[in-house]
Amino acid sequence: MTVSEPSDYSSLRSNVSFLGRMLGEMVASAEGDDCLALVEQIRTLSKAARDGDDSAREGLLALLRGLDEAQLVPVARAFSQFLNLANIADQQHTVSREMDSQFSASQTLAEALEDLTNGGLGKEAINEAVARLRIELVLTAHPTEITRRTLIHKHGEIAACLSALELSGHTERERAQVVFRLRELIAQIWYGMDFRSEKPTPVDEARWGFAVVEDSLWAAVPQFLRRLNAALRSQGADGLPIDAAPVSFLSWMGGDRDGNPFVTAEVTREVLLLARWKAADLYLADIGVLIDELSMTRCNSALAEFSGKAREPYREVLRDLRRMLQHTKQVLEAQLEQEPVAVEGIFEEVSQLAGPLTLCYQSMIDCGMEVIANGALLDLIRRVHCFGVHLLRLDIRQHSERHEAALSDMTRWLGLGDYADWDEEARQAFLLRELNNRRPLLPWGWEGEPDTNEVLATCKVVAQQSPDALGAYVISMARQPSDVLAVLLLLKEQGCRHNIPISPLFETLDDLENAADAMQALLDQAWYRGYADGRQMVMIGYSDSAKDAGMMAAGWAQYRAQEALLAQARQYGVELTLFHGRGGTIGRGGAPARDALLSQPPGSLHTGLRVTEQGEMIRAKLGGTAIATKTLALYASAILEANLVTPPAPEDRWREMMDRLAQDSCDSYRAYVRDNPDFVRYFRQATPEQELGILPLGSRPTRRKADGGIESLRAIPWIFAWSQNRLMLPAWLGAAESLARAVADSERDCLLEMAREWPFFATRLSMLEMVFVKADAGLSAYYDELLVEPELKPIGEALRAQLRADRSALLELLGKEALLEDQGWLLESLQLRNIYTDPLNYLQAELLKREREQGSENTASETVQAIMVTIAGVAAGMRNTG
Repeated sequence: MTVSEPSDYSSLRSNVSFLGRMLGEMVASAEGDDCLALVEQIRTLSKAARDGDDSAREGLLALLRGLDEAQLVPVARAFSQFLNLANIADQQHTVSREMDSQFSASQTLAEALEDLTNGGLGKEAINEAVARLRIELVLTAHPTEITRRTLIHKHGEIAACLSALELSGHTERERAQVVFRLRELIAQIWYGMDFRSEKPTPVDEARWGFAVVEDSLWAAVPQFLRRLNAALRSQGADGLPIDAAPVSFLSWMGGDRDGNPFVTAEVTREVLLLARWKAADLYLADIGVLIDELSMTRCNSALAEFSGKAREPYREVLRDLRRMLQHTKQVLEAQLEQEPVAVEGIFEEVSQLAGPLTLCYQSMIDCGMEVIANGALLDLIRRVHCFGVHLLRLDIRQHSERHEAALSDMTRWLGLGDYADWDEEARQAFLLRELNNRRPLLPWGWEGEPDTNEVLATCKVVAQQSPDALGAYVISMARQPSDVLAVLLLLKEQGCRHNIPISPLFETLDDLENAADAMQALLDQAWYRGYADGRQMVMIGYSDSAKDAGMMAAGWAQYRAQEALLAQARQYGVELTLFHGRGGTIGRGGAPARDALLSQPPGSLHTGLRVTEQGEMIRAKLGGTAIATKTLALYASAILEANLVTPPAPEDRWREMMDRLAQDSCDSYRAYVRDNPDFVRYFRQATPEQELGILPLGSRPTRRKADGGIESLRAIPWIFAWSQNRLMLPAWLGAAESLARAVADSERDCLLEMAREWPFFATRLSMLEMVFVKADAGLSAYYDELLVEPELKPIGEALRAQLRADRSALLELLGKEALLEDQGWLLESLQLRNIYTDPLNYLQAELLKREREQGSENTASETVQAIMVTIAGVAAGMRNTG
C-alpha cells in the first residue's frame, strides 16, 4: 500500500487561522487589548527572528525578560493555547472529509487487502491471516502527562465543531450556533485551570483510562470491525464471525508499581473492581437502548423457549440482562466500600451476556430481520467479546529487585541465608525445589519487612482474581531465569492457582543481548515448560535501552533480540508473544505506526501485536472515535501485510554494517552520557529536569531512586527534559556520527542500499531526519547561557557542535539540500509551530533562572505557574512529552 501526501491543506490552514483569531479575541476580552497587542508583538518578533533577523531576536529576548509577574501567565498561555488549538485542527484534519477521500479507515483496509490479493494471495490465505489477527493495546499512565481530562474533553468538543463546520448545507443560523459553541469552549479553556492542583493518584489515572474507553474506544471498536468486514467481503474473503475479537485493550494504570510507591495492592484491588463496575455500566446503557428499540414479536424456537414464550421475546431477554447488570453494579459498589455482600447472580463470565445476545441475533437472522440484527445488537455483541467482564485487563509490573528483596527477607527468616547473596545456580535450585513442593514455604500469617508484605499482598490480589481480569505479570529489569521463577514462587505462596503469563522485560543493552540465553536457560527447565504450556511472552524495552546506549545501538539490539527469541521459540515449539514497550518519541522507540511494524524482524507479528500506548499517544491515536478507528485500521493492515508478505531479512553485509554502526554510536553516546563525570550535573542544569518532580503531573516519581544518577532516572522524563530545551539529545546522539564514520570509510553505497531495501534501516534514517528538524542548537545555547555554570558550558558547546555535524552528515548521506524537503507540509507545519514555541522556550529559560535563584517550590507562585504553562506549550509544539 503506498502512502502519499495530499496536495491541498487549505482547510487545515483555514481552521488554524480561524481558531487563532478566536483565541486572540478571547485574550483581548479577558486580559485587555494591551495584552493581545503584547502577544502579537512577541509573535511578530519571533517570526522575524526565525527568518534570521538578529535584532528581532534581541528585541524578543528583551521583551520577554521585561514581562512583569502579572503578564507572565497570560502571555505564556496565549502561545500555549494556540499550539493546542493548532494540534486539534491538525488531528481533526486527519479524519476530515478532505482526508477521508484519500486515507480513511475503510480505504486503508481495502487498499491493503487489494494489494495482497493483487500480489497473488488467495482468499484462503487472507481468511487465515485475519483469523489469527490479534492486536493488544496496553494503555499506560504517563509520568509527565500534561493535559487535564477536562481539557481533553473540551479539545474533543472543538474537533467536533470543526467537523460540523466542514459539512455543507448549514443554514446561517446553524453555522452561527457552531461558531458560538467554539467561542464558548475557548472561553471555558481560558477561564479555567490548565493544570491539576495536585498530582493524580493511580486511581485517578485508571479512571482516565476508563474514560478513553467510554469516550472513544466503545464506539471505535465496532466501527473498525464493520470496516474490516466490508473490506474482506470486497475482496471475496469471508466476513468476520460475530464473536471476532481481533483487538483488545489492557492497562497498566493501577497495576504498574515499578518505582511508584503509590500503586499498592489495595489500589490494584480497587482499580480491578472499578473496571468491572465501568464495564457493567457501559453494557447497561447499551442494553437500555436495545430494550427501547427491539420490540419485535417474531422469533425462532430457540429464543421462544429461552424467553419463556414471552410476547416480546427480545425485550424479555434484555430485561433479564439489565437486572443482572444492575445487581452487578450494586455488588461491586459494596465491595468498593468493603462492605459484606453476597456475590451471587452477578456478571462474571462473557457467556452470561454473549450467549443471550447471540440467541437474539440468530433469531433475527432466522426470521429475516438481518438489517436489525446487524445494527446496534451486533455492535454490542462485538463489544462484549472485545471488552469482556473487566473492560481493560490489568497487567501487573514490578521491578526484579523488589522480588529479590522479598525472597531475601523470607530466606533470612527461615535461616537459609540471604537469597540476594546466592549465585544464579543456587537461586534456581531453591526456587524450583520450592515450586515443586506441595507445602507452603512460610507459615500462615507470616509478616516480613513492609516492602516484602506489599509484594506478597500484590500477589494475593493477583491470586484472588479471575484469570480473565489480568493480562501478564511483567518483571522490570529482568536478567536471568530466577527473576521469572521468583515471581512464580511468590504467587504460589499467596495461593495463586491460575497460570498468569509471566513476561520478563529486557531493557538495557546487555540484557537485550543476553535475552535469548536467559530464556533458553528458563525453557530448559522441565517444570517451567509445563507451567508455560507452549506459550511465552517477552517484553522488549525500548526506553531504557535507548537511554542506556543511544537510539541506533538500542534499535539494533532490539531487532537482534527479537530475531534470537523468535528462532528459540521455533526450536522449543513455543508460541512467542513479543510485547513492545514503545513510547511516542524517537528516543523511546516511537515511529509512525505502519513504519514501525513493517520494520520489525520477519515473523515477529505472527502471534499478533502487543504494544504499550502511553499518555499523549493515547490521545493522539485513540483519543476520538474517528481517529481510533483509523488507528486500528492502520495497525490491522500493517500486521496483515507483514504476515502475508514477509518483510526482507537483512543481508549479511547489512548485519555487519549495523554491528559497526551500533558499536560506534554506542561508544559515542556513552562517551558523553556515562564517561563524562560532569554530565549529570550539566543535564540537571541545562533542562527543566529538576522542576519536573514538583509539578502536579503523573502519579509516578520521575526517578526510581531519589539519589540515583542517569541510570535511575525514568526514560520518559529523561527524554521529556531534553525535548523541552530543544536539544532532543536522546533521539540522535551517536547515531549520525556513526553514519558519518561509515561514509568516510567509503560505505555510502552500502548505507543507501540498506535505506532502499531494508525497512528497519530506512525507518532509522527517517526518524533521525525528523528529530534534526525539531532540534534547535540556538535555543539550547540560550538555556545554557542562563542556567549552566561556566565550568559545565563546554559540554553543551560540544553537544551542539556534534548536532550540527550530524545534521550535515545525514544530509550528505541522503543527498539532500534540506531536511524534509520531500515532505513540504510537514516541514511547513513544524516551521509554523516554531514561531509559537520559540517565545515559550525563551521564556521558560528565563523563568527557570528566576525560580532557581529564588529557590522556591511554591507551585502557586506566578513564576512556577508560568513555567508549567511553558512546559505544556513546548510539549504541544513538539507534539510529545516523552
